[in-house]
Amino acid sequence: MSPRQITVLGECVADAFTEPAASRNELALRVLPGGGPANTAAALARLGTPARFLARLSGDVFGRLFRAHLEASGVDLSCAVDAAEPSTLAVAELDAQGQATFSFHAQATADWQWTGAELAGVDLTDTACVHTGSLALVKEPGAAVVEDFLAAAASRATISIDPNVRPLLVRPEVYRARLAHWCGLADVLRLSEDDLDLLLPGTPPEQACDTWHAAGARLVVITRGADGALASLDGERVTVPAVATQVVDTVGAGDSFTAGLLHHLGAQGLLGGRLTDLRLDDVEAACRFGTRVAALTCSVAGPNPPWQSQLTQMATADRA
Repeated sequence: MSPRQITVLGECVADAFTEPAASRNELALRVLPGGGPANTAAALARLGTPARFLARLSGDVFGRLFRAHLEASGVDLSCAVDAAEPSTLAVAELDAQGQATFSFHAQATADWQWTGAELAGVDLTDTACVHTGSLALVKEPGAAVVEDFLAAAASRATISIDPNVRPLLVRPEVYRARLAHWCGLADVLRLSEDDLDLLLPGTPPEQACDTWHAAGARLVVITRGADGALASLDGERVTVPAVATQVVDTVGAGDSFTAGLLHHLGAQGLLGGRLTDLRLDDVEAACRFGTRVAALTCSVAGPNPPWQSQLTQMATADRA
């Protein structure tokens, strides 16, 4: 079955990675197109899901980079807004394990300036799922507009949310204050173990899942890096191991996992409503696929998700 369209809403971020420079008085940066929602849209398209990205793209040098990258990945930008504001920049430093620490330059940038008029004309007739999250849901003035768009979309599409907490840019309590409302909108809530620690400090993952189920989210998936993922469907749980890989860095791994999860569910015809036909074995299979997508992303530098052909090669090698 060919998956139906997934519409992704959110930000693009220029991920600038520090590199050795010729002099101690210089700082060299290598800039890659990133941002959680943009990464997810690119990964979905590369996997073969028709992916439309609702973004506010600046006309600056970074905005042109985003547009070229997304179009080359096969993402539909027909509803993207040409924004007058500058792009958002994040400077990343990697530790020995490939984990990134970011500093953000995001004041009054294009990504957060959504208006109701910009989203009012978006046709969701062919959309099975709307995915969003990260800073677009908490950065004003656009955050309230994005929430209103999700509320309107929920009557016709599956809603997927990834909080992707960025404490250096927005205080965790801002996310906490909105999370129950998001669960009331979302059918799928995907978050990392780091997000869990910031949103519900000291809470066991299983208890957190039950809290978010009670608030309305039917499927909760917590990714745990090298420890795989925990998925909870209305309180029924399954754990899925990570796929072993040589890690270059972990940037974009969670976004790729989300894309793999949604792609697999969509390919099985399970998106498009309130997930009423979803069963735990469907969730397990989708999570296993998501871990393979994430592993391939970790094996290369930056948020560079794999193409479907690479997943096919990986599956062939596993069977050999």
